[in-house]
Amino acid sequence: MSHARSAWWVNALIYAVLCVGACISIFPYLISILTSLKPANEVYAGHLFPSHVDFKNYLEVWTSVPFGRYLLNTLFVSVVIVLGQLIFGSLAAYAFARMRFMGRNVLFMIYLSTLMVPNIVTLIPLFILMKDLGWINSYAALIAPTVLSTPVGIFLLRQFFLGIPGDIEEAARIDGAGVVRIFLQIILPLSRPILATLAIITFVTSWNNFLWPLIVTNTDQYKVVSLGIASFQLQYGAEWNELMAAATIALLPLIILFILFQKQIIRSIQLTGLK
Repeated sequence: MSHARSAWWVNALIYAVLCVGACISIFPYLISILTSLKPANEVYAGHLFPSHVDFKNYLEVWTSVPFGRYLLNTLFVSVVIVLGQLIFGSLAAYAFARMRFMGRNVLFMIYLSTLMVPNIVTLIPLFILMKDLGWINSYAALIAPTVLSTPVGIFLLRQFFLGIPGDIEEAARIDGAGVVRIFLQIILPLSRPILATLAIITFVTSWNNFLWPLIVTNTDQYKVVSLGIASFQLQYGAEWNELMAAATIALLPLIILFILFQKQIIRSIQLTGLK
């Protein structure tokens, strides 16, 4: 009886901690949404909820700046980067996981060691390279530095590929399948969970990227949504209701993306834990 009672208290404590953590995590988003619905004269009134719902802030976001253009630019850049990382990352990870060649492990460790280099260190050399190529203020400058692959993406895919039983590949080779066919028809279909997870991580990272687009773009034609949100920051303050409306609009695609692919994310985490 005492053991069951102590177990009940432990479970209750765990649930309470989870509930508090969830509330703390959700509270900033709730503040953002509620502020986006407030009139300008109520932003500093100290009330959590607006006296009446006002959607003029969202209309102002679309009319004061080309916010739709920012969203389309961000969507295009993010999708291209996701496709590039999935294609090139999966090819590199398959080579590191399944193919045998001299210096494979050393090359992988050298490539993985680039994770220790802060992004700020490579910022100036990348900018000089983009300038020499004539890509400043273009989609190429936004896409090129991260479209091929990242050490994190290759590491995740390689670890997942290593967990796929080698007997499957051996059976395919006996049936006459080559490397390309094995990769396209066996490895990739079995790796859908980790590919979906990598795609979401890459998409969110690209969608929220601010520093690099700020450096390589200077016109509305190529600005992304993070810069669009920053445009509501004034010289001596900010229109917080409009800024929060812009932030809420930018957040919606990420929420929709997670809802659509949450099963794949959970499955990939479960499979990785089992391995």
